[in-house]
Amino acid sequence: MSQVVSSRVDTERKIAFLDATAGVFSKHLPAISAAIGLVVLWQLVVWFFKIPTFMAPSPIDVAYAFQQNAGILWTNTLPTLLEAALGFFFGNLVAILLAVWFVHSTTAEKALYPIAVFVKAIPIIALAPILVLIFGNGLAPKIIIAGLICFFPTLVNMVQGLKSASPAMLDLMRVLSASNSEILWKVRLPSSMPFLFAALKIAATSSVMGAIVAEWIGSSFGLGAVIIEATYNFRSPLLYATVVIAAALAVVLFFLVSIVEARMIRWKPAGSH
Repeated sequence: MSQVVSSRVDTERKIAFLDATAGVFSKHLPAISAAIGLVVLWQLVVWFFKIPTFMAPSPIDVAYAFQQNAGILWTNTLPTLLEAALGFFFGNLVAILLAVWFVHSTTAEKALYPIAVFVKAIPIIALAPILVLIFGNGLAPKIIIAGLICFFPTLVNMVQGLKSASPAMLDLMRVLSASNSEILWKVRLPSSMPFLFAALKIAATSSVMGAIVAEWIGSSFGLGAVIIEATYNFRSPLLYATVVIAAALAVVLFFLVSIVEARMIRWKPAGSH
């Protein structure tokens, strides 16, 4: 009897999994169809105009490059992923802590916010060599650059989110003699979550770009280094394959943030994006 019940439960789980998979596939069917259509169009254009491989390889050439250089691509993907993940974590952590400080200290906001804007105004490609000179060619400058790219959008959104708390709710908490920390945890942080995750989605994709840009400046490992090597040696299929992997990393990080957002946030205030 127990075996029959166990078999039935397993069958129901498999059916539920297949239903969920079918639902996800049908939900993203337009995007999948568009992507397949673009790849087919790309292949046809290369064939029809007989474009040289060193200028624009076909999808088949890129797929072959994946097969030929699987070891190289995998070895160099891990450092870039590590740099992007650490930059994402530390950049957003510092931004959140500063935002909380700014909300509780007008003086700190007036003093440091303009400095944050000034740092954001410096092009990353110009800042990268300075950080490499200071910290060397290791992981540190790449993590810092990835973190700087994540930092400013999160700071701006988090400050706005913390200040978007309902004035009526804030007044009620003060009437109830709530401390600043209680107001922060029970009112300000919950109201700021939609703003925070909107920034985290931007930061998730930007962190990969920051890590790759940092690797362009005197690095011998990572996807950025592979891009430079493939460009100078006219290895276009490898170049395109590396770009595809970089884009895939950014998309994966974006969807991970989206999954966490869906589990943590059940509502969004009107006007938030």
